[in-house]
Amino acid sequence: MTNTVYKGDLPDDLDLGPIVAIDCETMGLLPHRDRLCVVQLSGGDGHAHLVQVAKGQRTAPNLVRLLENPDVLKLFHFGRFDIAAMLNAFGAVAAPVYCTKIASKLVRTYTDRHGLRNLLQDLLGVDISKHQQSSDWGRAELSTAQIDYAASDVLYLHRLREALNVRLLREERMEMAQACFDFLPMRAQLDLAGWPDDDLFAH
Repeated sequence: MTNTVYKGDLPDDLDLGPIVAIDCETMGLLPHRDRLCVVQLSGGDGHAHLVQVAKGQRTAPNLVRLLENPDVLKLFHFGRFDIAAMLNAFGAVAAPVYCTKIASKLVRTYTDRHGLRNLLQDLLGVDISKHQQSSDWGRAELSTAQIDYAASDVLYLHRLREALNVRLLREERMEMAQACFDFLPMRAQLDLAGWPDDDLFAH
């Protein structure tokens, strides 16, 4: 297993396959205010690829090409935030997408614990540390602990999707989940457009 860090964009010749796990690190939790700092990706082969995004950077052609590729499924945990963060940074809408948090909420109705660490412990028996979650991701050089943390957020998402799909099929909620995934990029756009907390379907 290797974790590779790139400055500014993915390399031209990198092929991560038809399903790519993606996660983002930002300076905070408001995409309009808090800039995108790191995008980490994995093709499910045990390797992670981290792209450091410089302050003020508005383009990453290879990353954007992957985000917009209709033949590549982008796999997230709480994709609503990550999709919004990358849309705000690069103007690119990620699609098609799958979100393990949404899938969990649809099939793990016996709990309100849908964080990535909870899911990995419950479904895969994997324990990851979240210690670096609130560290300074805008620094010029990432620490080894930050790199390892960022990688852990994408290295298990392929296996997690498989485990959740078994449950979605069992509970006959796969079609419902897919409809949610299809809407997710628009939900992220609504966040950026000024409707972050509104339920548009409410009375």
